[in-house]
Amino acid sequence: MLRAHKLAAGEVESHPGANECSQVAGPRLTRETLDMWTSSHPLTRRALLAGSAALPLAPVRAAEPVIVASKIDTEGALIGEMILALLEAAGIPARNRLQLGPTRILRAAILSGAIDLYPEYTGNAAFFFAMDGDPVWKDARAGYECARALDLQRSDLVWLKPAPADNSWVLAMRADFADAHRLATLDDFARWTREAGAVKLAASAEFVESRSGLPAFQETYGFSLGARQLLVLSGGNTSATIKAAADGISGVNAAMAYGTDGALAALGLRALEDTKHAQPVYAPAPVARGLIVQSYPQMAAVLAPAFQTLDVQVLRRLNEQIAIEGREARLVARTYLREHGLLA
Repeated sequence: MLRAHKLAAGEVESHPGANECSQVAGPRLTRETLDMWTSSHPLTRRALLAGSAALPLAPVRAAEPVIVASKIDTEGALIGEMILALLEAAGIPARNRLQLGPTRILRAAILSGAIDLYPEYTGNAAFFFAMDGDPVWKDARAGYECARALDLQRSDLVWLKPAPADNSWVLAMRADFADAHRLATLDDFARWTREAGAVKLAASAEFVESRSGLPAFQETYGFSLGARQLLVLSGGNTSATIKAAADGISGVNAAMAYGTDGALAALGLRALEDTKHAQPVYAPAPVARGLIVQSYPQMAAVLAPAFQTLDVQVLRRLNEQIAIEGREARLVARTYLREHGLLA
């Protein structure tokens, strides 16, 4: 599955441990020009950030519909459809701009007032504020509170309550293979690798090269993979890496994946537990313009109950229904909400 909610390799250089927000100017979008924008380049999970606090915040009138957008991926469409359904059920007028583009486009759009609300991931705030080396992002609660405080202070953006799910990078293996070798955690994987285990990992170039990808796992757990132990695939589409591991292509038995990938269970793969938190936490949360929250103060209470139910297993199952079974995101979202008493 192709994700579009993290920084693309080489797109933005940030400074680890920075104490101040260091935002990078990005494209200016208005509601009038938004319809003219189309994406013409490949997207990756870390296609992040070109937005700027310098972009003007357009005023909002209570009578205007809330413009709801999402990123151009399966999970973005799913959560976006949930938001639309919940707002409409609560009598809050909403306009659908789902699957608008990668993070950098969404960030610029909400800063400029071209959109009002979209689901973001807490870990991305590390890049918005050039703090990707700060350990705060590896703590779910602390990372959310940091993102909430910084964005409210600097951009008048409100981070509403996040889901408990974590959609960070993971290493996954075929379940039967993992069981045979007693591999349940990344500690197990590292030990097995150091003892000359026959590892062959399918991953994107971005994951292999980015310091927050494979190097972070290797440093945290004390193992190292050589070039012959890697099958590097172009792009950031995890459906290709997961399939390579499931089918044993070129001897692959491990894959780069994302925590809520719908293809994992469908293809018989298991994510190894990151017990030492090598990765930042990427919890999905609604982010809204401050003015729109003032106009519709009931919005937080409307969305919070649904987001509280979205853990990793739930999102994997719902993503699988869309990505593997081919069901429409709108139908999957509304069916889930009705089944859990969140939508009449």
